[in-house]
Amino acid sequence: MKIEVCVNSFESALAAQDGGAHRIELCEQLDVGGVTPSHTLIDKAMQELSITSFVLIRPRAGDFIYSNSEFKTMLCDIAFAKSIGVQGIVSGVLLSDHTIDIKRTSQLVKASEGMSFTFHRAFDQVLDPVKGLEQLIELGVDRVLTSGQKPDVVEGFDVLKSLLEQAKERIVVLPGGGVSITNVEKFLDAGFKEVHGSFRESVIENSSPQKRIKKETHTSQQTIKQLIKLIKLIKK
Repeated sequence: MKIEVCVNSFESALAAQDGGAHRIELCEQLDVGGVTPSHTLIDKAMQELSITSFVLIRPRAGDFIYSNSEFKTMLCDIAFAKSIGVQGIVSGVLLSDHTIDIKRTSQLVKASEGMSFTFHRAFDQVLDPVKGLEQLIELGVDRVLTSGQKPDVVEGFDVLKSLLEQAKERIVVLPGGGVSITNVEKFLDAGFKEVHGSFRESVIENSSPQKRIKKETHTSQQTIKQLIKLIKLIKK
């Protein structure tokens, strides 16, 4: 089983790599579900890390219905990512009726040619996931990141399992949103090949000179190591 870690800083990306993760999804502003990271952060990750790196292409928080200007920005960001060797793109577009925007998603997939393409958790807002999955397969999407259309993967497990059975290895169904050491065995046993999470821990920091206590969250290298160790033990 492969572990993809969603990271919003270089420090978290480094922790994911050192913890033994197989891949990162690089973004910023995780508190709003993630947006496209700065070109500076993408470039630094590609220059200094060896881990397989996917980049989130999402121009803003909120819905997944974009203006022409926003969509042009998405295409430009994909072009930049491709130019510096990013291995994968994570993105997607919906229509106002909560169906997949086939035309624009097709353009994103085409722009990402030579890179892997993941349709992100916009999928959890699609009204007909069965039809939606078939549409993504037809578009040539490599994987779909989803919590099973529920707040987290535990609640969405039945839908995730159904999608996995429907996929029949034509597309990777990537559970994301609440994957942890306590439930990863369930996904491994069900036949999922990859899982996604931020695997963060809270860190108390002192801000000087006033020494105010500030709580930050960072990817936990130790949690990732424990997760990978557990998966190896289960597979034995």
